[in-house]
Amino acid sequence: TPKKDELGRIAAQTFRQVMSQRIREVESERKFEEYANREGDIVTGIIQRTDARYTLLDLGRVEALLPQAEQVPFERPAQGDRQKAYIVEVRRTPKGPQIVVSRTHPGLIKRLFELEVPEIAEGVIQIRAAARDPGSRAKIAVKTNDQRIDPVGACVGMRGSRVQAVSNELDNERVDIVLWDDNPAQLVINAM
Repeated sequence: TPKKDELGRIAAQTFRQVMSQRIREVESERKFEEYANREGDIVTGIIQRTDARYTLLDLGRVEALLPQAEQVPFERPAQGDRQKAYIVEVRRTPKGPQIVVSRTHPGLIKRLFELEVPEIAEGVIQIRAAARDPGSRAKIAVKTNDQRIDPVGACVGMRGSRVQAVSNELDNERVDIVLWDDNPAQLVINAM
């Protein structure tokens, strides 16, 4: 019976290892599914670690990679700072889901304006184009089909409060809002 006890102990240990591995796989798959359909969204994370290649953001249950190429030049947040980032890609890896985020993507400014301007979130105002020189300047072109609404004024907000909130999140990047026009020549004039 000592041999049976030993076999029973080994079988129980093997069973625990297999179950533990399976639980990790299911949890990893659940995390992947949670973020896979969020590409193009904004997440808020806490900076965990920074090195020459990337910064790690803690999103709560997972970590996100902010590669050096996706970071704003001269923006140096400290460990523990909160930062918003744009989800560029969610990949499956053997170690679990890898979430790649950006602070330079033009989609970030679009999403920040959606958070600050209810008319954009509701679809009354549309952001037709966005361009950035990260860390320096950004421009968005806005349009509305409702003649009663001034799309530029709505995005600027009372005393510039809405555009200032977006600018503050982008480390005081200058943000210009221009009126969209379907005529390219007029759009260029508006952008100047």
